[in-house]
Formats: sequence, structure tokens, C-alpha cells
Amino acid sequence: MSDPVSIENHDVIVIGGGQAGLAAAYHLMQAGLDFVVLDADNRTGDEWRRRWDSLRLFTPARHDGLPGMAFPARPGSFPAKDEVADYLTEYVERFSLPVRNGVRVSQLKRVDRHFEVFISQGLITAGAVVVATGANQLPHVPALAQSLDPHIVQLHGHEYRSPGSVPPGKVLVVGFGTSGAEIAEELALAGRAVSISGEPTFHIPDPVLRLAGNLYWQFIHRVLTRRTPIGRKAAPKVKASGAPLIRISASQVAAAGVERVPRVVSVTEGRPALADGSLVEADVVVWCTGYAPDYSWIDVPGLRFDERGWPQAPFGLVEEVEGLAFVGVPFQVGLTSTLLGGAGRDAAIVVDRLVQQRISNHSPSS
Repeated sequence: MSDPVSIENHDVIVIGGGQAGLAAAYHLMQAGLDFVVLDADNRTGDEWRRRWDSLRLFTPARHDGLPGMAFPARPGSFPAKDEVADYLTEYVERFSLPVRNGVRVSQLKRVDRHFEVFISQGLITAGAVVVATGANQLPHVPALAQSLDPHIVQLHGHEYRSPGSVPPGKVLVVGFGTSGAEIAEELALAGRAVSISGEPTFHIPDPVLRLAGNLYWQFIHRVLTRRTPIGRKAAPKVKASGAPLIRISASQVAAAGVERVPRVVSVTEGRPALADGSLVEADVVVWCTGYAPDYSWIDVPGLRFDERGWPQAPFGLVEEVEGLAFVGVPFQVGLTSTLLGGAGRDAAIVVDRLVQQRISNHSPSS
């Protein structure tokens, strides 16, 4: 088989057309760089459209805008997932961003001082690449799931759509973050027998959001960052256990009729075994256990990853590889790095660095 032929060249290629990739595109456009955004989905926003039917953001609309365009909803409302998808579509149209949908990247390589991005049509080359494939790449399911009785239906929260999408019987939701809590509550309110396993993440009381919502946002956006001692201390805990519960609490979940049980630690006789030694009778297990990164398609010497598989790129910058950057990585800059309202700041830092590198590369003395 002959080598693929380069079909075009750009200053920058952005891989991923979600909120992080679009924020990067906005800043690249402002900087006057030649770039393209490659999006595997057929429509901008499809990743949001695939999420469960009742999903709403847990940050109010006033904090959900990407750079240059406020979210078109009442400032204190919590946008639904389809509203977010439509907003992203409108964002691309508003700024005429060069997004190419339905384009999957199979490999990213570094060759000399440029990058090669392999797609089904051939390859595209660029002096710099921004990887914006997001935080929700591979649904994570613990290895012990393989030992469950085959008659127990298993779903990941990524596959959940509504109570009607879950087969009949008793349901065990594993994981007490925001997704697990909301899914368990919705199932219980629909009349299902539900238990939830694990320790809930910290809950932000509703009065705090109502009375000090903007102050709270300023705290998580400007204080809980890599730049502050408190942010650096919080980062490992947030990356390990998830963001705090907002708009839903453990007491609300219990009030809906959900039984709270200890953490699932193993499997005994095909059934989930809990930390207290008891076994759970369940017909369905919904794994709300987060996501794992997948960068197996990146072949770039010098790029390193942490113990969880995330790139070692503080502030999105890979110091060891000039021209390579990331956006949308958990705690890239701070707690809001994976949120709509945090994408713009993170992308601005990355693009500013790329612009500096490009100026350096094209200086007369280079």
C-alpha cells in the first residue's frame, strides 16, 4: 500500500469539534491563523444530543457561554442538553468557523517540525495541533463487571436515555456523582426499585447558588486553578472523585425512594458485593463510573501521560513538544476546564502560546 498523499496544509489543526475545540477555533480566528477543525460527529453538537433526555447543565446559562457569544437563555436557567447542542451549532454558524463534520482521525504523528494528521481521505499537515477530544472519551467500567452474572443487564451511564431505556427489574446505580444521582432519582420517580452505591461527592447547597451564585462561579473559575495553592491541592481530589453535586443532593435522591448502599468492591457468586460484605440483588446495573481517556492514536515522541492516562500538559501546553497542545482536559487550568464557561479561558492560553511559537518559527533569525 502506498503512503497517503497530503491533501492540504494549515497553520493549526484542531482535532475535536465540541465546546473546547470551538473555543480554540474562535481564538485561532481572532489571531488570524489558518486552521481547520475536524469533528467526527456528523453534526456539531451531536455528542450532547446523544445524552440522556432530561439532562441539564448544572451551571446557569450566564456561565455557559463560549467566547464572543453569550448563551441564549435566561441567565439563571439551567440549559437542557439539546439547547447546548443547538447553541454549539449556532456558534459555528455565527463565526463561520471552518468545521468539517464526519471526519475521523486515525493517527497523529510528529515528523521533523510539523505534524501529520491521518484521516480517511488521506492526511493533513500543520505546524501545530490542538487536541480537543474532550473529557468523555471512553466510558469506564470496572474490571469486576466482567464477573457479574450474565443475566444481569449492564449499562454505562453513557448509554442511558430515560427510564424506558432500562430493562425491567431492580436497578443498582454504581457511582454517586452528579450523573449517578440524577439517573437514580429519575428512575425512582418513575416507579423503579433503585439503589445507589458509593459515597456522594460534596454537595453545593441550592441557597448558596441562588444567593451567591456568581461568587461561587468566581471561586471555582478563578480560585480553584493550578495557579493557587488551594487549587493545586484540590486538583487530584477532583480528578479522582469528580465535581461536586449541584442542583441535586444525597437527601433528594433518598427522598425519591432510592436506597443508598456501600461501595461495590467485588463480585461474589455473580452478584455485586459491597464494602460491608453484603450482596446486592439487581437485575440491572448502571455504571456511572466516569470515563477514561484514549490517546492511543497519538504517536508523538516526548508526550507523556499521568497515571490515569491524561496528557502531562499543564495549562494545555506540552513543553516537550513544540506546537502540540490540549484543551478540554480535566483541571487543565482549573475546576471549570471541562465546562462550557471554562473552555474559552483555557483555549486562549493555548492559542496565545501557539501564536508565540509561530512568530518564533518565522523570525528572520530562525
